[in-house]
Amino acid sequence: MFGFLKGKKKGDKVFYSMVTGKSIDLSEVDDDMFAGRVLGDGIAVEPEEDTFVAPCTGTVTTVTDTKHAIGLENEDGVQVLIHIGLDTVKLNGKGFDTYVEAGQKVKAGDPLVKVDRKMLKEEGIPDVSMLVFVEPNGHKLSKFYTEQKVEAGTSALVEYE
Repeated sequence: MFGFLKGKKKGDKVFYSMVTGKSIDLSEVDDDMFAGRVLGDGIAVEPEEDTFVAPCTGTVTTVTDTKHAIGLENEDGVQVLIHIGLDTVKLNGKGFDTYVEAGQKVKAGDPLVKVDRKMLKEEGIPDVSMLVFVEPNGHKLSKFYTEQKVEAGTSALVEYE
C-alpha cells in the first residue's frame, strides 16, 4: 500500500521510521523545545506500536539512564536522537525496556526499546516520539515524509543529501 515509501536501496540517504504510526511535522508537537527545533530539525511519529527500531544502520551513541532517549550515528556521521514521548524523563525508566547499549552496532530495523504505551496513557503522558537531527555532519535534510502512515524500519521518514 505504501510502496513508494519502501524499497529504498542500500546506499540511499534515508532514515526510516523508528516506530509504526503516523508521521507529523515537528512543529505539531506540543512541546516548545521540539516544535521550535531547539535541538535540531526532525520529524515526529504518533506511535501505534510499542517497539522502537533503529532508523538507520550505524552505532548507538547514547542510551539515557531513563531509557526514553537513544542517540545514533549513521555511516555518514549523521547523528540523530530518538526521543520517546513528552516528559517521559520523569518516569526514570519505568515502562521502558532497552535492547541496546552505547557503542553497539545496529542495522535499520533492529529493535532498540520497547515502551509500555498503555502505562504512558494511564500516566497522562503523550507518546508522540521525535527523530531529531542533532548533528547533520554537513548533510542537508532534503525530504520529510509527514502526514503518512509509516512502518517501523521500512518506511522512509527523512531523506538527506
